[in-house]
Amino acid sequence: MKTKTITHIQSARDNGDLLNVKEPLEVSSLPNEDATRIKLNPNETYQTILGFGGAFTEASAHTLSLISEEKRNEVIHRYFHPEEGLGYRFGRTHMNSCDFSLENYTYVHLGDEELKSFSIDREKKLVIPLIKDATKIARENLNIVASPWSPPHWMKSNYDMNHGGKLLPEYHSIWADYYMKYIDAMEAEGIPIWGLTIQNEPEAKQVWDSCLYTAEEERDFIKNYLGPAIRKNGREDLKVIIWDHNRDVVFERASAVLSDPEAAQYVWGTGLHWYVSEEFENLSKVHNAFPDKHLIFTEGCIEGGVQLGAWHTGERYARNMIGDFNNYLEAWIDWNIVLNEEGGPNHVGNYCDAPVIVDTKTGDVHYNSSFYYIGHFSKYVKPGAVRISCSEPTNRVQTTAFRNLDGEIVVVVMNESDDTRNVNVMLEEQIVAVEMPAHSISTVFL
Repeated sequence: MKTKTITHIQSARDNGDLLNVKEPLEVSSLPNEDATRIKLNPNETYQTILGFGGAFTEASAHTLSLISEEKRNEVIHRYFHPEEGLGYRFGRTHMNSCDFSLENYTYVHLGDEELKSFSIDREKKLVIPLIKDATKIARENLNIVASPWSPPHWMKSNYDMNHGGKLLPEYHSIWADYYMKYIDAMEAEGIPIWGLTIQNEPEAKQVWDSCLYTAEEERDFIKNYLGPAIRKNGREDLKVIIWDHNRDVVFERASAVLSDPEAAQYVWGTGLHWYVSEEFENLSKVHNAFPDKHLIFTEGCIEGGVQLGAWHTGERYARNMIGDFNNYLEAWIDWNIVLNEEGGPNHVGNYCDAPVIVDTKTGDVHYNSSFYYIGHFSKYVKPGAVRISCSEPTNRVQTTAFRNLDGEIVVVVMNESDDTRNVNVMLEEQIVAVEMPAHSISTVFL
């Protein structure tokens, strides 16, 4: 480890640093007795990291369509360029409409049980062009995860895409075929689908597009309908993701499906959201019980509308990322990559924040603190990296560490406190001192 290789990237609330390259850090063999000590052990390794990304919603695509082509391209570049951007390699999109669509919509006509009218023409207007443009900037196919928010209303117990309801038993097989139609249609547009979740937030009766499943209903739908449809259509490489909801009961929900071998044979892993709970240890419970399955973060955002200039929003992102990665998370996908000045459009007024906010009235583009906090991970922790042992017993700072495929060690440290923290990053006999201003985050390369 040589001084010239100790690169230090920092963002801090009070000094204007946003992913700024700081002066190279020096190596010492003497620890600062007053510093918080972070001990690394590269020989103790955990999960392999697959990558980072965000969601291609109709709301995001529509918002970007309202500004100049130059600024639209800038946003896509800053997210997806492998060197100059955040290096995103994952995306999530909605099958049928979601709340961050302009309205409720599906891909078939009312009552078409043979799915003869199936068409994704709606997505060809906004969502698919955005995915294609992001793919060009990324220079490789993105890993796209598709999620349904609701089946067509006529397949449901409440005859409504919104307000929960359940998939009627007589439509289980048709709904499973619907997924396959969607995957074929997207692939025909040059967008292969990497992963598929069964249902967005299956435990939430929302005023927007939603559909309820118990754990047993999700298990049986996979086992008896969706899994066999995937096999019949030769799509065994598809990553089937269960739950796609909050951490609080992720272990109970995952266990109900993965404990059944007939259902589990079709399942790649479990998806989670960050709402309600920060019980990160629940991910380790899932991993320890089912170590051959995977964990992926499929959605998180700041609720309640736009918070331009807020710093705590970025800290929430990093706190959740550190907590999840330290408990076996393998991939991380943000919610809307872009929203408008209201935090929409959203067809039921469920406005939220996003890392990038576009003022569609002025054309201005705002990059929130969350954009930079995400970058402290996604720009530097490369696909194929492994998490390594990283201990900080005092909890004065939050930290996680990885080793990239080229052997470079990447350490992310966050200081959420109102005080400056001095940190010693310790690798064997070598020590790197890092000064962490109040409300700052650092990425250090060893």
